[in-house]
Amino acid sequence: MRTSVRLPLPDSNLLKSKLIQWAQQFREVVFLDSNNYPQQYGSYDAVLAVDALTAIQTDAHNAFEDLKQYQQTTKDWIFGYLSYDLKNDTENLQSRSFDGLKFPELYFFQPKKIFLLKGNELEIRYLNMCDDELTEDLKAIESIVISTFEDKPLQHIPVIRQRISREEYIKKVTGMLEQIQRGDIYEANFCMEFYAEDSSVNPLELYRKLNAISTPPFAAFFKNHQQFIVSASPERYLRKEGEHLISQPIKGTAKRDTDPVADAKIKEELLQNEKERSENIMIVDLVRNDLSRTAAKGSVAVPELCQAYTFRQVHHLISTVTATLAPGFSAIDALRTTFPMGSMTGAPKIAAMKSIESFEETKRGVYSGALGYFTPEGDFDFNVIIRTILYNQENQYVSFSVGSAITALSDPEQEYEECLLKAKAMRQVLAD
Repeated sequence: MRTSVRLPLPDSNLLKSKLIQWAQQFREVVFLDSNNYPQQYGSYDAVLAVDALTAIQTDAHNAFEDLKQYQQTTKDWIFGYLSYDLKNDTENLQSRSFDGLKFPELYFFQPKKIFLLKGNELEIRYLNMCDDELTEDLKAIESIVISTFEDKPLQHIPVIRQRISREEYIKKVTGMLEQIQRGDIYEANFCMEFYAEDSSVNPLELYRKLNAISTPPFAAFFKNHQQFIVSASPERYLRKEGEHLISQPIKGTAKRDTDPVADAKIKEELLQNEKERSENIMIVDLVRNDLSRTAAKGSVAVPELCQAYTFRQVHHLISTVTATLAPGFSAIDALRTTFPMGSMTGAPKIAAMKSIESFEETKRGVYSGALGYFTPEGDFDFNVIIRTILYNQENQYVSFSVGSAITALSDPEQEYEECLLKAKAMRQVLAD
C-alpha cells in the first residue's frame, strides 16, 4: 500500500525546518517533534504527515465508535486529534460554554505522504498512488531556503483578553474549594482562556517561536485547512506499543531560575512539596483505575512516581503508569476508557468534569484533548494539548488556555500565579 524509502540524515534540524515549511502548501498537515528531549519511550524524533487521502470529522456523538470503524477500515497511518468534549461520548455529560474556535470535536486523516525521522535516518512512506512524486518532492524540499519573516509583519492582534479576571478566578476557585471541603470532589483541573478576536497570525512562525522558547518533547503543528494547532506540550497522554500501554501524567509545577544553584534548589523543593505531590499522586490513582478497565489482571504498574523533569521554562513532576492491554480490547477501547486524561480532569473523574463545566467560562474543545497518530499495526502515541495556541483563520479567532489542579491545599492566588506562569510563553509569542 505504501512505498518505503530510507535515506541518511546528515542534519536533522535543518531537514525538520525545511519539511515543515514545504508542508504549508497542503490542506492537511501534522508535524510532531520531540526536540531530542531524552525520554525512555518514543518511536521517532520527528514525524511529518501531509495531504489527506481520506478523513473523518465528527462531533462527540458516537465519536469513538466512528473512529474505531475508520481506523480498522483504513488499516493505515492516521493522524489527528481528540477534543476534550468527547467526554460527552464516554459519559452522560454536556458542554454548554462559549466556543469561539468552532473546531470539529474529532478529526483524523489518512496522509498520502509521511516522513519519519529517527537518529541519522529518514524514512519516507508514500501511498503507491503518489510514489512517483517522491523524487520531485525531495528536490523541492532540498531547495527550500528557510524563511524568517523578519522583514514583514507576522500578525495583527488587537488585544489579548482574559476570559476570567483575577477577581473572578479567585472567586471561582474558592467555590471549587467549598466543593472539595464538602467531599464532592478531591481535585479538579480548573482552566481559563486567553483570546483575541479579529486577528491575523502566521501559524508557522508562531510554531517556530513557541517551539524555540519551550523545546518540549511533544511539540506539534496541525493544520486542517483554516484551523491550526500550535503546541509546545510537555506531556504524553497515552502510548500503545503492541499490547503495552504507557501514560505519563504531569501534575506539579515550579518556575525555573537563571542561577543554577537556585534552580536546583527550586527543583528539589518541588520534589518535596506536599501539595504538588498530592496532586500528582491523586491523578496517578485515577490513571491506574482508568487503565485497569482494559488491562490484563495485575498488569497495571507505576514504574515512576513524582519524578522531577526540567523543561526550558518550568520544572514538572511526572509519573509513569503502565499496563498490558487485555485480550478482546482494541486500541480505541484503551483511549475511550481513559479519555479525557486524568491530569486535565480531576478526581473522582466524572464529578470533577461536572464541577469544571459549572465553573469554566469557555468550552475547552481541542485544548486539553490529545493529538497524535495511529500506525497500521494499531499502535498509537498521543500528547496532551496544553501550552498550545489555537487559531481559526476563517473567523480570525486566536485562543490559548491554561489551568492548574485545585486541591484542599490550594491557595487561590498561588493557583492564579501558576496559570500566569504557564501562559507566559504563549503571551510572549503572540506579543512579538
